[in-house]
Amino acid sequence: MTDIDWLRRPAIAPDPDAADRAAARQGELTKPRGALGMLEGLALRLAGLQRRARPTADRVWITVFAADHGVAAGGVSAFPQSVTAQMVANMAAGGAAISVLARELGARLELVNLGTVVAVPEHPLVQDAVIAPGTADFCQGPAMRDGEVAPAVQAGAAAVARAQAQGVDLFIGGEMGIGNTTAATAVACALLGARPAELVGPGTGLDAAGVRRKAAVIERALALHAGRLGDPAAVLAAVGGFEIAALAGAYVACAQQGVPVLVDGFISTAAALAATRLCPGAGDWLLLTHRSAEPGHAAMLADLDGAALLDLGMRLGEGSGAAAAVPLLRLACALHNDMATFAEAGVAAGR
Repeated sequence: MTDIDWLRRPAIAPDPDAADRAAARQGELTKPRGALGMLEGLALRLAGLQRRARPTADRVWITVFAADHGVAAGGVSAFPQSVTAQMVANMAAGGAAISVLARELGARLELVNLGTVVAVPEHPLVQDAVIAPGTADFCQGPAMRDGEVAPAVQAGAAAVARAQAQGVDLFIGGEMGIGNTTAATAVACALLGARPAELVGPGTGLDAAGVRRKAAVIERALALHAGRLGDPAAVLAAVGGFEIAALAGAYVACAQQGVPVLVDGFISTAAALAATRLCPGAGDWLLLTHRSAEPGHAAMLADLDGAALLDLGMRLGEGSGAAAAVPLLRLACALHNDMATFAEAGVAAGR
């Protein structure tokens, strides 16, 4: 057994009995059947995942994984790599979007540094899990050297273990890393069999010339690694990033241990694709929260056979789109749990 074989273990199954009991309750609430649309379906799905007829979305855990990318040397981002460490510090200080969202939600936020070009200052919210100061340039060779995939995916599993110890209802994985839309696009192209031109987008704000340059970089990388892209773990090693691998590891660990996941946008969804290829049944545990403005995101969502809960034109990352969906899930649970039944309200039930 290798140190990543645990990724292949199947997910646990949702509880159909809990979902059935939740559905029976839905049928007794003071409303026409199906009148709350997707809010009803969300409550039923969470009931099956949480193995209880009355699900909750109160305790939310957010882990943001940060790492730099060697491919940034190819001019694929509008920002320098120093921004990765600076943004981690900003998140820790409470100034980033995900920091604000976590506060508003009463969610637990932690930051995991997997390897940045510029050192991240020590802070109580920052977990030090440095593998290397970023990945290698995947246009020159594999992004990850031998032995680097295992600690990356294990960092994701370790975050899930910390979340479980706090009895969380939902897990959100976020990411930060200059150049990571390029890596995520390369991962998605390899897993979907798509051409870069079909999925590539502006990321942090590239102009049309920059998007073409990014597509060309990904084309070169996929050609270079064509012989080693038949396995999802190998795809992560060849063209992924430490934070993308950590997200994939976190999603697999959640599926294997029964923790519902809110999947964020483009980069997180690329990791979700890898997780579903690695772990049979992992897709059951992934709730797709929002449709990113990145053009390639729709193809990934279609492959995962799920409609996103929100379509707000967001493309920030950090876990921000997933966090924005939490109030919707809380409302779904509150309606399911707190509405009166026809019998309780003394209202005649319809047929």
